[in-house]
Amino acid sequence: MKLTTLIIASVTLTSLAVAANARDLGPDEALKLRDSGSIQAFEKLNETALAKHPGGVIRETELENEWGRYIYQLEVVDAQGVEWDLELDAATGEVLKDHQDD
Repeated sequence: MKLTTLIIASVTLTSLAVAANARDLGPDEALKLRDSGSIQAFEKLNETALAKHPGGVIRETELENEWGRYIYQLEVVDAQGVEWDLELDAATGEVLKDHQDD
């Protein structure tokens, strides 16, 4: 087997493993986690994200459980109309990812 084929197969298997270990959480489950103190209040997480892009607007949010860690994902459009993808650790509020949307 060629090295290129092995690399593609490896990347595909890694992507499948990551996808299998990420689960979207529904609103009821998200609220229970917030109420129990397992994750921060959504308003606080939103404030953290918007502080990175003043004047921005949040378009979408999603809470996932990735490998046992709660990740809050947001799509923000800044004042200039540029879209940004952010990921925050929902328990600590730490910004894990902040990059311009492709």
